[in-house]
Order: sequence, then structure tokens, then C-alpha cells
Amino acid sequence: MRIRPRFFIGVGLIAAAIGYLIFSSIRTTSEYYLTVPEVAARESELGGQAIRVAGRVKPGNIGWDPNSLTLKFEIAPIPDVDAAGGAVKPVVATDAVSFRVVAAGEPKPDMFAPGRDVIVEGKLGADGAITATQVMTSCPSKYKPKQSQ
Repeated sequence: MRIRPRFFIGVGLIAAAIGYLIFSSIRTTSEYYLTVPEVAARESELGGQAIRVAGRVKPGNIGWDPNSLTLKFEIAPIPDVDAAGGAVKPVVATDAVSFRVVAAGEPKPDMFAPGRDVIVEGKLGADGAITATQVMTSCPSKYKPKQSQ
């Protein structure tokens, strides 16, 4: 049996088309998962790209408009646990690195509050603000009962 060259050309074209579709779909749906300091360090190269940023809501800068479903706040780095392994230090209003976040058209997450850890998905604008498509809050890793008096 003789296999014709047209068969190999057809198989090659189909394989190239499938490879191109896989490559282009991975490229358009991939997002970076970064922390606030990492975004600050790579701000110029991340402009306009889809990113996912983990941080903590900065106190005193939260604006919520329920009519337009617009949430505005600042996100700061998540502080490290102290050397003794104690509680996590709170975010203070004077942290140097932070990003303004504007999320429009989505309801405010139930557990959203100052000092809460959040993950923001969206795009980093040229002005340094993140236009969010989704804001997710994280739950505490341990729930503790109230101390009885």
C-alpha cells in the first residue's frame, strides 16, 4: 500500500491548526498570580495584562456605591507573621506600596472589610490602578470561639 503525500500534508495542517489553537487559548486565558510588592516591581511590564493580585484591604480607603455596584479601595501587601509566630501584624494606612482598585458591576463580597485578605482579578492600568473584574475575600485559616468572661 502506498500512502500519498497529500495525506501527510493534510495531517500536518490539522496538527498545526490544533497546536495554534492550544497555544492561543493558553496565552489569552493565563493570568499572573502576584503579590502587591511583585506587581509594584514589575508594574511597567504588566500594564494592560490580566493579573491576579493577593493583598490586604487598606483601612480608611473603602468606597461602596450600591446603585452602580462600584467598589473602590486600596490593596496593600499582606504583612508577615512576627518572628515569635504570633498574630499577623495589621496593615497601617501609611504603607508605602499599595494599589487603587476599582471594581464595577459586581456585588461587594460578603466578608469584605478593612484588614481582610483579598484576591483581585483584573487589569493593571497605565495610571497604576487595577480595574477589577472580580474581588474575592479569603476566610480565616482558623475559627476561634469567643472567650467567655
